[in-house]
Amino acid sequence: MPLFPKLTWTELKLFAREPFAVIFTFAFPLITLVVISGSFSIEDAEDFRGVAPWDYYLASYVGVVIGAVGTIALPVHVAAYAERGILRRFRASSIPTWSVLGAQVVVGFLMAVIGSVVLMIAGRLLYDASLPEQPFGVLVAFVIGAASFLTLGLLIAMVTRNARAAQAVGMLLFFPMFLLSGAGPPPDVMSDAMQSVSDVLPLTFVVRAIQDPWIGEGQDTTSLVLLVAITVVAGAIAGWLMKRGI
Repeated sequence: MPLFPKLTWTELKLFAREPFAVIFTFAFPLITLVVISGSFSIEDAEDFRGVAPWDYYLASYVGVVIGAVGTIALPVHVAAYAERGILRRFRASSIPTWSVLGAQVVVGFLMAVIGSVVLMIAGRLLYDASLPEQPFGVLVAFVIGAASFLTLGLLIAMVTRNARAAQAVGMLLFFPMFLLSGAGPPPDVMSDAMQSVSDVLPLTFVVRAIQDPWIGEGQDTTSLVLLVAITVVAGAIAGWLMKRGI
């Protein structure tokens, strides 16, 4: 088997053995989606952009899966590799660092896809939630959103270079974004201060970019452009730190 597919398959199996990563990628978004969707009724649609709360939250929680993979699962794993000198050993063995980190990114993307599919199945079975009205727009937003958060994850890993530190930083970033991005209280019931904070959070860009085509309101071009900018900047800084630190 060629090197890159072999590395990717190995990393996929390692990911499946990490309870922390699996919980935040699959269990946490699923349980929270079920609980919060069941807390509202169709009469509350006015607070949820005119759609059923479960449709609103299903689209939002696809973004949450991306956020969990990018800020928690990926950086902890890569930081542990850096901390233990595994990345250096790969490099000493003539295995390109880009292959190792590329495999991590591919695995992270696959986990985000699987986690999102699980959410959609649960949403349909439990609440008869609607599937995307504009699937291509959702797909574009998903890919760009995943790219932005996976590069952010690499940046967190390269800055911390320690599994516990990466976990702490990731949790500190994830939970405020989770609560304020549209996956917690709907923006219309937030205070002005909370909405101002929400407007600058990367996960808000992902949620908006996915949610708009999901409910048939077209593509949020501004959010997509901001996510591309995050991908480029975070990727460039992470790459520079890799060359300096490995």
